[in-house]
Amino acid sequence: MENLKLNTKNLSAIGERIAIPKYSRSDIKTGIVHVGIGGFHRAHEAFYTDQLLQDEAVKDWGICGVALLDFDTKIYNTLKEQDGLYTLIVKELDGTHTKRVIGAITEYLFAPENPTKVIEKMASPEVKIITLTITEGGYNYNEATKQFDFTNPLIIHDLEYPDAPKTIFGYLTQALKLRQERGLKGITIQSCDNIQGNGHMTQNMLLSYVSKAEPSLVDWINENVSFPNAMVDRITPVTTAEDITHLKETSGIDDAWPVVCEPFKQWVIEDNFIAGRPAWEKVGAQFVEDVVPYEKMKLSLLNAGHSVLGILGALMGYNTIDEAVNNPNIKTFLKHYMDEEVTPTLGDLEGVDLEAYKKSLLERFGNINIKDQIDRICSETSAKYPIFILPTIQSQLENNGAIQLAAFVTAAWAIYSLGTNENGDTLIIKDALKQELGEKAKEAKQNPIAFLELGSVFGTLKQNPVFTEAFVNAYEDITNKNIEDNLKSINSTY
Repeated sequence: MENLKLNTKNLSAIGERIAIPKYSRSDIKTGIVHVGIGGFHRAHEAFYTDQLLQDEAVKDWGICGVALLDFDTKIYNTLKEQDGLYTLIVKELDGTHTKRVIGAITEYLFAPENPTKVIEKMASPEVKIITLTITEGGYNYNEATKQFDFTNPLIIHDLEYPDAPKTIFGYLTQALKLRQERGLKGITIQSCDNIQGNGHMTQNMLLSYVSKAEPSLVDWINENVSFPNAMVDRITPVTTAEDITHLKETSGIDDAWPVVCEPFKQWVIEDNFIAGRPAWEKVGAQFVEDVVPYEKMKLSLLNAGHSVLGILGALMGYNTIDEAVNNPNIKTFLKHYMDEEVTPTLGDLEGVDLEAYKKSLLERFGNINIKDQIDRICSETSAKYPIFILPTIQSQLENNGAIQLAAFVTAAWAIYSLGTNENGDTLIIKDALKQELGEKAKEAKQNPIAFLELGSVFGTLKQNPVFTEAFVNAYEDITNKNIEDNLKSINSTY
């Protein structure tokens, strides 16, 4: 079978092998600018949009993908060479692969190369929505101060050089300023990141920046920009060389960066779009008045569950999430954590079968075909912990609930931050606070509580005697016996 390079010219021939867009991409107008064109966006929002565009009456919701960082050079070049096309490979539970070419990204820009072009595109009259997947750390929020971090060197740069920004806040501010000056109608800014109240977070952080960068713009934003909250969910592991090779061998498609994902997908969105929106509900999204119950459930069960599996699995020498959760001791520990410490914080979830949801999570984590790398899950834990795990701890402490399992995970993270697993192998730690974590982890060997001194991560947790006692006990347990034996001992008490 001849290998076909994925691009517009070869699309019809590729369509004889796998599903391709049925719509004419050249007829689609750009209605959405999306910042952060990584795997998750391409498996989630771009997939939903592609499905909607199959309806030939829908022509106004093409996506302009923006690569914001120098780090994003490779994905930008790949999309440019492939005319914005890529293959989505859904790894089903039975081991089969469902493949289709996604065509929703009809334009692509590289911000470091031409900031003005990105600002102009965001300010374009045809653009009604700007969506974001900039990771939890991209919102520049300090957990200790509960404020926007103006000490960030990139923010300092953007304030000094507003026409050549480096952060999302600099770009949005300049684009909104242009929209105001040109008398354009409002626009929606929609976060697709794993943050509870992600719309509120986006609004608050942006207004904090604007109040210093362009104070006269604040009132206009309050009147003309909406920030819907949303809950997003689809496990999307890093694409491997094996995935690329397998696509070539089975379908004869030469795609430099396909996206792999699980079959499950969910998108719950607050219906708050000031300038119109796609009818994503026609292709499976759910529009609601209040996202809070759904996002809290997902962040504290799925996302926190991922972090629990990642930290414990990394220390035990596992490489993928399915390997970790298929260890019966880790799996039982995670189930106890979800049942005993998370569930009491969730309140009444109308219309949600919580027991079925938790059961489905364990099945999804255990999908042996996904092979989600543990080092990906553990990356930027310092940004994830305050969002996924800390709220559960705080809620339980306020209500005199159990926190021992969360304390054990936190202590395990302190050991993890030393950079070596139980087998003596070096751990790959990818974290903006890697140096600070490492220093505090070394101090913790003499004084475990030192690890909790990172206020930007733990807030005031160090000052709570109930948690610190549980944390110190867990830390000492981990240093005295291996994780597996600790888990057996913990599980036996439930």
